[in-house]
Amino acid sequence: MSTSRIPARPLVVSTDDALLDDLLRLLATAGAEAEVATGGPALRRAHRQAPLVLVGADALSAPALRALPRRPGVVVVAGGELPAGDWAGAVEVGAERVAVLPADESWLLTRCTAAVATPVERGRLVVVGGACGGAGASTLAAAVALAAAPGVTLVDADPWGAGLDLLLGAERADGLRWPDLSGLRGRVAGDALLAALPDVAGVSLVAASRSDPAAVPPDALAAVVDAARAVGSPVVVDVPRSAAGTAPPVVADADLAVLVVPGRLRAATAARLLVDAQDSPWASAQLVVRPVPGGLARSEVGDVVGRPVLAELGHDRSAAPRGERGEPPLVSGRSPFGTVARRVLGALRATDAGR
Repeated sequence: MSTSRIPARPLVVSTDDALLDDLLRLLATAGAEAEVATGGPALRRAHRQAPLVLVGADALSAPALRALPRRPGVVVVAGGELPAGDWAGAVEVGAERVAVLPADESWLLTRCTAAVATPVERGRLVVVGGACGGAGASTLAAAVALAAAPGVTLVDADPWGAGLDLLLGAERADGLRWPDLSGLRGRVAGDALLAALPDVAGVSLVAASRSDPAAVPPDALAAVVDAARAVGSPVVVDVPRSAAGTAPPVVADADLAVLVVPGRLRAATAARLLVDAQDSPWASAQLVVRPVPGGLARSEVGDVVGRPVLAELGHDRSAAPRGERGEPPLVSGRSPFGTVARRVLGALRATDAGR
């Protein structure tokens, strides 16, 4: 027999009656019942379990609060500008922000609402890269996203790759692209982000710009990926070819990293260098091998690279002409890209089972 779990309540730490009234009102508007504690076992338990901790500026110097370990989700709230001496206390308790009422009431209400919302399972992350230029990683990334649609996000991390919107026939679609998103940092509202992106056949697309190409800042890439995953969207990132030490951090965060390797000795050796580099984010990558006439066999590529081969990507005669016409790659049941895309998604589900 199953039992329902009672959701943890936000914690309020304050003895300021006026501030308490404001915070309890805000939390009630957000649909939450607060727990108020200022010391003892109740404070320690609630501080550990609460989805959000609101600390009144009056409590910053309290020994019981200062003795607690740092944790995410702490906001210091003040009824006026915080004195300079209290800023050190806010830093000490690990506050993500100091909210000053009434000026920050709208932000604080949004933060409270997000904290008590029903948790959404975090979206899974797949990164796809090529062992060399022209390996077909971008087309495979697009195929994986199309096979996982609807509700998936496809991120183009290569500003000089001409744009995945061309590959999907969406170059005229309205929505934000990388130059518009390059300033993002930290926490971003996922629903708002996805609503602002072009949508192609159920795929939310973050594409590069052909008119204003520029390197994608790692912090902006991480913010976009985290925002989409936070609202449950699976994310596929097309990662440009780069040295292992300069790969974007999202590669290391991936639930599944896929390297596309043509069946040539130089390509397989290049993949081996990526995989074997010190602290390489590609160290656990699985391989998709593209056969080359007269080249290495699938098993030989796996031996050279030293990583398992997930799938072999057969020649798709329709891929080049479809790409020239601005038509997405075929992901039907018997198409080469569709077959491999579903193999990638199956490997991703296997990582879920292993968690």
